[in-house]
Amino acid sequence: MTETSHTEILGFTLDIAREAGIYIRDERKRANLTHTFKHDNELVTNADLQADRLLCDRITQRFPAHLILSEESSPDLGRVEDIKGPLWIIDPIDGTVNFAHGHIQSAVSVAFVNQQQVQVGVVYNPFTDEMFAAELGKGATLNGRVINVAQQTELSRALIATGFPYDKSNIAPLVARLQAILAHCADIRRLGSAALDICWLAAGRLDGYYESLSVWDFAAAQLVATEAGARFGHFSAVPVGANPQFWGQDILVANPALYPQLLDLLHAPTGS
Repeated sequence: MTETSHTEILGFTLDIAREAGIYIRDERKRANLTHTFKHDNELVTNADLQADRLLCDRITQRFPAHLILSEESSPDLGRVEDIKGPLWIIDPIDGTVNFAHGHIQSAVSVAFVNQQQVQVGVVYNPFTDEMFAAELGKGATLNGRVINVAQQTELSRALIATGFPYDKSNIAPLVARLQAILAHCADIRRLGSAALDICWLAAGRLDGYYESLSVWDFAAAQLVATEAGARFGHFSAVPVGANPQFWGQDILVANPALYPQLLDLLHAPTGS
């Protein structure tokens, strides 16, 4: 992909993210939501499905040869590591529970990948009209203004965000890590949208973030964060053969000064 085509991709991504965002915002205003559950515990609304269809249709119309990995319509496309050509990774509503309960922390997340590298990432919150965007090698922006991570270096003053899984069968290590964070950091936030958590870190509103996620939750946001100066990695070993950029287990994001401190802290509770 050339520099010009990356710019075109970014412009297209901004447009479809905004279009989908306006749709979900207006759909909630109409109070016409239906609720179903996949895997017995993950909430899905009709707005998720319609926004997913909108995004997929726009991408297919513009780029018919590109593949799409979507949480709602194509979650089993396969391992991102095995896809060499152009790929879109989308989450039509990241923070569906927030969305369904009238909260404002929900977003459309769209990432464009080529040759196994995220090239463009866009996360749009239509309820606050905040558009986070990044193009590989060109920095990150919020509504067109350059953003950078906060420069906090003291763990005791750091504000950390995380989230918790729907499956509560293995909650003990999560509680141990949470206790360690609360004991050593200034405070913790649980906002309910991983994509926005990571983008807030990119904008300097948070100092660190950790959680286990699916790739559509973080593909776009991790580019925003790294382009804003964050370090993106994991506090457990990435399996051999997996691309760390797309591995969602035990993600850790922070500025370069706090990252190693948080890495040590998150290792400690489980003895890993």
